[in-house]
Amino acid sequence: MEQLLLNIGFGNTVVADRVVAILSPNSSPMKRVKDEAREDRRLIDVTHGRKTRAIIVTDSNHVVLSAIQAETVSSRYEALMNQEGVEEEKKGK
Repeated sequence: MEQLLLNIGFGNTVVADRVVAILSPNSSPMKRVKDEAREDRRLIDVTHGRKTRAIIVTDSNHVVLSAIQAETVSSRYEALMNQEGVEEEKKGK
């Protein structure tokens, strides 16, 4: 089975099937999620020193910080999932 990789910026990717949520980091609850993940050593920071613009939560409860806008990451995820659906339909026929 082929794994689809979601580009989250600066050459970094996550396995698309493992993504649970793509969140905007601007609210206090999201800051708590980030802080708790850091304390529990579940935080992966791929911002390269830039401002965090998206928080990605995985099914393993890891929290990934990205400097790419949450809307951009979401649209990339959606395009990737749509592409996978089209490929599955082609295989089925």
